[in-house]
Amino acid sequence: MGAEQPETIAAIVAAHRAGTITPAQTVARTYQRIRDHNDPAIFISLRDEKDAIAEAEKLAARDATSLPLYGVPVAVKDNIDALGFPTTAACPAFSYTPTHDSTAVERLRPAGAIIIGKTNLDQFATGLVGVRSPYGIPKNSIREDLIPGGSSSGSAVAVGAGLVPLSLGTDTAGSGRVPAMLNNIVGLKPSLGMISNAGLVPACRTLDCISVFALTVDDAALALAVMAGPDQADPFSRDRPLGTITPFPANLRLGVPRNGQLIFFGDRKAEAAYGDALKRWTALGAKLVEFDLEPFYETARLLYEGPWVAERYLVIKDLLASAPDSIHPVTREITVAGARLTAAETFSALYRLQGLRKIAERTFANIDALVLPTAPTAYTTAQVLANPIELNSRLGTYTNFVNLLDLCGLAVPASMRTDGIPFGITLLAPAGRDALLASIGRAFHADTKLTVGAKGVAQVPLAPLAASSSDEIPIAVVGAHLSGMALNGELKALNGRLVEATRTAPDYKLYALQTTPPKPGMLRVEAGTGASIELEIWSLSSSAFGKFVNAIPAPMAIGTIRLADGRSVKGFLVEPEVLGEARDITAYGGWRKFMAEAAKA
Repeated sequence: MGAEQPETIAAIVAAHRAGTITPAQTVARTYQRIRDHNDPAIFISLRDEKDAIAEAEKLAARDATSLPLYGVPVAVKDNIDALGFPTTAACPAFSYTPTHDSTAVERLRPAGAIIIGKTNLDQFATGLVGVRSPYGIPKNSIREDLIPGGSSSGSAVAVGAGLVPLSLGTDTAGSGRVPAMLNNIVGLKPSLGMISNAGLVPACRTLDCISVFALTVDDAALALAVMAGPDQADPFSRDRPLGTITPFPANLRLGVPRNGQLIFFGDRKAEAAYGDALKRWTALGAKLVEFDLEPFYETARLLYEGPWVAERYLVIKDLLASAPDSIHPVTREITVAGARLTAAETFSALYRLQGLRKIAERTFANIDALVLPTAPTAYTTAQVLANPIELNSRLGTYTNFVNLLDLCGLAVPASMRTDGIPFGITLLAPAGRDALLASIGRAFHADTKLTVGAKGVAQVPLAPLAASSSDEIPIAVVGAHLSGMALNGELKALNGRLVEATRTAPDYKLYALQTTPPKPGMLRVEAGTGASIELEIWSLSSSAFGKFVNAIPAPMAIGTIRLADGRSVKGFLVEPEVLGEARDITAYGGWRKFMAEAAKA
C-alpha cells in the first residue's frame, strides 16, 4: 500500500491482521499524508503524532480478530466530543473541553479505531457549503475551486483526499450527503436514533444524526454496525436492529420523480448524469416507479421556513446575546430568525408535517427506496461567497426533507462529469431499512467502476457476503454449550453448526451459577460498564432452534446480545433474580478460561 494511495478500512484491517503492516506504521503514514496534503483548514485540532502511534502500538497486545476497526485512523467532526480534544463547533468563543467521549467515539475506540483529529465544519453545523468557518475553507479534494460541501467539510475532504479511511460527520439537513457527492465518497446517514447523539453539539436536536464518510459502502456499513445501538444517555436514541447486507434483491422497486419535477438549476450535465444513473439501476435489475416529489419539496421548505430554526437558535442564544460578533455573519443571520417564532407557528408546522409524513408512508407502500440526485448542481467557493444563502439553499433540494420524514439515506458516487465535477445519487427509505440501502448501494457503486475518493485508486471487487441458509437461525452460546463443553452435544444432536467464535460488546457481566452441570449466566449491564465476553455463534434450522429454546431451563433465557462489531444475535442471558448467590467471574472474559482455572485449582 503506497504512501500516495488511500485504502479502504477493509484493506487496512486485513493488512494489520496479516502483519504486512502494523497499526503504528499506518498511523505514522496518516500523519505524513496530512503534512504532504498541506491544507490547514481540514483539521481544527490534530492529536500529537507520538501519542497516536503509542496507542496504535498498544493494540498489538489485543486479539485482532475481535477488533473490526483494528488500527484504523479516524477523523471526527468538531461538534462531536472526543476525549483529549476541545469541541469548538467551529466557533472559538463556544469552545469547551469535554470530560468524556461522545457515545459514538466511545464505541469506535474498543473496536480498534485510533482517533487522530477533529475536523472543520460550517459553524454550528449550519450550512451545506463548507465555507462558513473561522478556521478557513478546506479545499475540495477533487477540484480545488469547488466548495468542499458542508457542514461536514473537513470530514469529507479528509476521506476524499485519502488522509483517513473513515470519518464522522453529522447530518441534519444533508451535511452527511452533499459533501460526500462533492468529494466522490460514500456518505451514510443512518435512521434517526440508531447512533446515539450523546456528546454531540446539537443543530436541531429532534433531527440530528451522526453520519459516516468512507470510500466504500461496505466500510461505511461496518462503521455503522460498530456505533449503532441504544444509549440511555440520549433520550432520542432508539433500539433499531441493523439488519444484514444481502445480495441485490430481485424485484427491487425504486421511486423516481414524475416527469418535470426534478430541479437542476440549469445544470444540464447534472441532469444527464442522473439520467445515466437511472439507466444503470435498470440494467442492474431495478424497476423504476414514478412518484410525486412535490410533498417532499413542501417538507423541505418547512426546515428553514418553519419553526425548526428555533432549535438552532436555542443552541447559541446565550452566545448571540453575549458575543454576537463571535458568530459567523451568515450563521447569525439564519439563526437569529429562530427567536421570533411562536408556539402557535410551531404547532401549525407540526400538524402539517404529520400530514406530509402520512403522504410519504403511502409513497413507500409500493416502493422499496427512492433514488434522487444527492444535490442538483455544484458551485465554486467564489460563487457561494458571492451569494451565500441562496446557493446553499439550492444544495439542500433533495436533502432537507429527509430527517423530518424519518428516512434513512445513503449517498453513493454515480459518475465523474466531463468538467471534472463528481455526481452522486442518494438512496432514501423509511427508518430501519439501512441494510437494504447498503445492499443495493454497494452493488450500484461497484457497477460504476469509479475510482474511490480523489486519488484515482480503483475499487476492489465486492467482498463475498457470508453464506447462510434462509431457514437457519444463529444463536450465541457462552457457557456449557460451547464446543468441547458439557452440553455442546445438545447443539450437535440438532445438526447445529459452528459459525464463528467472537465476543460481545463491553456491555455484559458473567456469573458462575450454582447448577449441575456448572453453567454461567451472562447479564446485560449499562453500555460500556461491563466487559467483552467470549462466545460462539452456532446455527440451527428454524425447527431445531424452536426445540432447543423450548428445552432451556430457568434461570436461563434467550435475549438479544450485542456483539463487539455492532451486530445483534439471539443468545443466552440470565434472569437477574438468581445472581445473589452467584460468583462474578467477569474478569475471566469467558467461561472457558474460568473453567480452565477451576480445573487447575
